[in-house]
Amino acid sequence: MNPTYDNFLSEPLALDGHNDLLTRLFVDGGVSAAESFVSGRSTHLDLEKCRAGGFAGGFFAIYVPSPEGRAERDDGMHAVHYDIPLPAPIDVYDALPVVLQQAAILARLEALGAVKICTTTSDIKACMDEGVIAAIMHIEGCEAIDADFHSLEILYRAGLRSLGPVWSRPTLFAEGVPFRFPSTPDTGSGLTQLGVELIKRCNKRGILVDLSHINEAGFWDVAKHSTNPLVATHSNAHVLCEHSRNLTDRQLAAIAESDGMVGVNFGTAFLRADGRKMPDVELSVVLRHFDHLLSILGENCVGFGSDFDGTVVPESIGDAAGLAALRGAMKAHGYDDDLMQKLCHGNWMRVLEKTWTSVPI
Repeated sequence: MNPTYDNFLSEPLALDGHNDLLTRLFVDGGVSAAESFVSGRSTHLDLEKCRAGGFAGGFFAIYVPSPEGRAERDDGMHAVHYDIPLPAPIDVYDALPVVLQQAAILARLEALGAVKICTTTSDIKACMDEGVIAAIMHIEGCEAIDADFHSLEILYRAGLRSLGPVWSRPTLFAEGVPFRFPSTPDTGSGLTQLGVELIKRCNKRGILVDLSHINEAGFWDVAKHSTNPLVATHSNAHVLCEHSRNLTDRQLAAIAESDGMVGVNFGTAFLRADGRKMPDVELSVVLRHFDHLLSILGENCVGFGSDFDGTVVPESIGDAAGLAALRGAMKAHGYDDDLMQKLCHGNWMRVLEKTWTSVPI
């Protein structure tokens, strides 16, 4: 029996800007752990939770974990103020096998019938109509991309349609922001020359460039060199939470001018005014970020960017099933049906339609 679902229990369906399921499965055992997504997991995402929350799919991130322990970083983000050193860069020869393993996990999930790897908006629409989770292959941090871009071409052919030049630690292409609170995102240098070339190649291939972890200088360099809408798949408003990961109003205005997109991150350290990575966050705090982004970006450029399976989310959401509660709060807050359709999936479909165009490299 194909483990899809006939009827989503929550409407409108949610297309999400970011999750870390593939990395979780990689850590939990690799390809052999993929079956647990179907049978049930204790984490944010599994098939039944997605069904209960009307999670239609989204960006499935491939991320190379640092050898340094994550626990120390998480513990540090409980403090009132913190400035956590970034992990060391990772060499392409160490990163590429990890990226390939996580791509294989995604392929296994597709073989199980749990997801479909989507490379067009028509693919996503078909998945939503048929009740199959739509999976956009995304790389969070380009450590596995070599200086000659050979791996970029191969990964594109495997289904890659979105990437972030950095996950905080530096790469050949750019510098990311540290885990620092309070802080602005203005924390280092901009794109390298290879970074500029990466942006140009992504534009030509129709690969979305994610600005969520890049520092402010890199952000403005991408804005200068990219011909596509500016997108931050999982970021929040700096004016409400002064974390280095969040976007200033000036950055948000540039995204609006490009007709781009921001997905609201459910990570509590990026929601809370005190920047602490703790779960006691009410839905009203999430809604404040939606409201502020809408006030600058407008109703066509905001959506979900949950960061499920990658961080601590509000206990008021809990996991993918909690998207139903979030929708209820959004409607009670006054978001009408047309706006709900846009926020839940329509805006992501719009920006992908504008970005996923390709010409030969």
